[in-house]
Amino acid sequence: MTETAEKLKLQLSQLSVQDRAELAHFLIQSLDEDTDDDVEAAWDTEITKRLDDIHHGTAIGEPSEQVFSELREKYS
Repeated sequence: MTETAEKLKLQLSQLSVQDRAELAHFLIQSLDEDTDDDVEAAWDTEITKRLDDIHHGTAIGEPSEQVFSELREKYS
């Protein structure tokens, strides 16, 4: 890491959690130069559909305890 980056890291570590989170989000977004607008639109459509299902009571969910238990069993 460059000297400039090290200095920035020290300065940034003194910011509030909220400011660091916003900067982290900005930096991560800046790494993704090749956004695919079709993929973004498809995700927006899927999210809207899932929210509609939840609001209309047609979504079938599972208790989080069950989901996490199954994941622990599978990956432990």
